[in-house]
Amino acid sequence: MLLTVDIGNTNIVGGLFSGEKLEQTFRLSTTKDRTVDEYAALFYQLFTLRSVAPSEIDACIVASVVPPATDIVTRAISQVVKVEPLTVGGPGLRTGIRIRYDNPREVGADRIVNAVAAHARYQEAVIVVDFGTATTFDCVSADGDYIGGVIVPGVQVSLDGLLVRAAKLSRIELAEPPQVIGKNTAHAMQSGIVHGYASLVDGLLEKIEVEMETKCRTIATGGLAEKICSHTKRVQEVAPNLTLEGLRLIYEKNRGALAR
Repeated sequence: MLLTVDIGNTNIVGGLFSGEKLEQTFRLSTTKDRTVDEYAALFYQLFTLRSVAPSEIDACIVASVVPPATDIVTRAISQVVKVEPLTVGGPGLRTGIRIRYDNPREVGADRIVNAVAAHARYQEAVIVVDFGTATTFDCVSADGDYIGGVIVPGVQVSLDGLLVRAAKLSRIELAEPPQVIGKNTAHAMQSGIVHGYASLVDGLLEKIEVEMETKCRTIATGGLAEKICSHTKRVQEVAPNLTLEGLRLIYEKNRGALAR
C-alpha cells in the first residue's frame, strides 16, 4: 500500500492507495510546533481508525510547501510505517514534467504534482485551479510543460483579512447564500465570497486562455473547490483528490529506479 501526503500551509492531506485505487483519505491541521512524536501518534491513530496496519504500508511519497514541517512529518511517518518517504523536489526524483519558469525552484511542489495529474488525465492543454491557503492557477501546455500560473489570496485568507480590517463585520459560515443580492450582512458576505470568487475564477481563466492561445481543459481541486466551482462557467471538473493522484503517478514514474 502506498501512502501519499500533501503538506500544505493549512492542512496535511493524505491518501492510501492499493494499486491505482485510492482506498482512504485523511486530513490533519498543519501545526508547525508539533513534535515528531506528536505527529507519529496522530498518524498511528489515523491508521488504526481506518483499520490499516502500518505494516501494510510499504511506500510513501510526500509533497510539501512548508519547509519547517517537512522533516518533522517525514520522520514521524518513518517511525510509524518503517519506510523512508520520498519527497517531491528531492534528489533524483523525476516528475516527468518540464518546468518553464524563470526559477523552477520557486514553484511549489503541490503545483507541480497537480500539473502532473492533470496532464496525465487529459493529455492536452489544461489549467488547474487549486483552492488552498492561496488560490492558484497552474497552466500546462499540450506537450506537458508547466508554463506558469497565477496566485491570489485564498478564500479563507481573504475573509480573515476582511474581518481584521472591518470592525463591524462578524465571522460567518462559508456557505452558499440564497441569492446574489444579500438581504443581510451575513448573506452579503457569503455572496461576496462564493459568487465573487466564482467570477474571479472565470475571469482569470478567460485571460489565461487568451495568453495561451488555445482552448484549455479546466479542473479544480482543494477544500472549497466544489462550493465555489458550482457557480463558475469555465471549470469543467472538480477533483478533490487530484494532488494525491499526482503523488501516486510520480511514485510510479520512479518505482523502477527505486527498485534498482
